[in-house]
Amino acid sequence: MTVVTHSPAETQAFAHKLGQQLKPGTCIAFAGGLGAGKTTFTRGLALGMGLPDTVSSPTFALVNEYHGDGAVSMYHFDMYRVTSPEALETTGFWDYPLEDGVFVIEWAENITDALPAQTIRITIEPIDDTTRRITVEGGDFSC
Repeated sequence: MTVVTHSPAETQAFAHKLGQQLKPGTCIAFAGGLGAGKTTFTRGLALGMGLPDTVSSPTFALVNEYHGDGAVSMYHFDMYRVTSPEALETTGFWDYPLEDGVFVIEWAENITDALPAQTIRITIEPIDDTTRRITVEGGDFSC
């Protein structure tokens, strides 16, 4: 599925719809350069999952965790600096419970071999300052 959004609010609204449909064990792998809108999209996913609006880029933390009352937890990873299996091991990636939560991974192309087979791939392409082409591959979403 491919959609074009014309503002960060539209991007977040589209992600919100997807977030409402996510289940534990879901892994989402993002592709898109710096400033493409990955964190904005993740904020929409979190809100759709019933999580608080506290999403921020995990660039310096490597992973941000989001939990809510009765909601499925989200683990938001940044793999920008991960360039080898050994580097992935040092992030603690394998210690997080995918079966109980949702993984959202920025710069997932750096850990392609470690991604689960059923990973949902989302590519965000900037068209101009506010317009984005978003392609979702995998998953069974109704939007």
